[in-house]
Amino acid sequence: MRLGLAANRLHHLREDAALFRWLQACEPGIRELGLELHTVGRTFDAIASAGLLPGYTGLRRYPYGRDGGLMKLVAEVVGLGSPERTLDGAIYLIDPVDPSSVFPEAIALKRQCVIHGKPFISTVASARDWIEVERMHAGFAPDPKADPLHAFETQTLALIAHDAMKPQMMAYAAEHFDVLSRFQRRVATGTTGQRLNELAWSRGWPPGQAWVQRFESGPMGGDAQIADLVLERQCQRAIFFEDPHVARQHEADIQLLERAVTTVTFDAVCITSPAVATRWAAAVRLRAERRG
Repeated sequence: MRLGLAANRLHHLREDAALFRWLQACEPGIRELGLELHTVGRTFDAIASAGLLPGYTGLRRYPYGRDGGLMKLVAEVVGLGSPERTLDGAIYLIDPVDPSSVFPEAIALKRQCVIHGKPFISTVASARDWIEVERMHAGFAPDPKADPLHAFETQTLALIAHDAMKPQMMAYAAEHFDVLSRFQRRVATGTTGQRLNELAWSRGWPPGQAWVQRFESGPMGGDAQIADLVLERQCQRAIFFEDPHVARQHEADIQLLERAVTTVTFDAVCITSPAVATRWAAAVRLRAERRG
């Protein structure tokens, strides 16, 4: 398995920076999985200087971002004709106030991951969660250090889908209703929330009792309302089915939610495509079975 890896400067600036904390927590899992990390130059240099992943042959150095390193990761997400030049997803730890986070290659990296149904991982919490997901699919025992990420009974889940993706969200919620119902609280924007409640009532949820709390529609500010929950650390996970092919009039509100998630990088997990969300739900079931 191969992932692109990059981190904005803030996330490898100090000894306790986000990149290093992720690697310290997940190094055993990275080694167990034999994960190849195709790493942009400055991020690679920071890992080497910190003495992390010593002797690990799966860490590959790419050029600096200014020399095309991030652009090469975008091309490899799409695929370049051989397994060695095809990535299964990307970890890009974003500092939302770093100008480079909105450079074309940064935006393209996320867009191509979404288009191709591959994970785009922009927070430390998402990166830790993804390692545990892949460990479950590889047959390993649950990592007790990942238990807080799976304490769904104390967490809030946001379910958001753009218009073209609402059918996929309804199908996903129907297939994984048991997993999603484990969360203490669910929130959604307007139309998506109404349809999810109707689905829940058809599945035996108490009539008149909301399965999800509905906020405003996206264009009317629902994304901003949920962004505030994320910033207040009252929403720990978002499943956000984006349509990467359509320009949205409320694009700024969508970006606001995405920036909120990366602002609280240690606390928020975000999943951006049906394929990745389905793989996550399957891993949740596997983990529950192994824990007994």
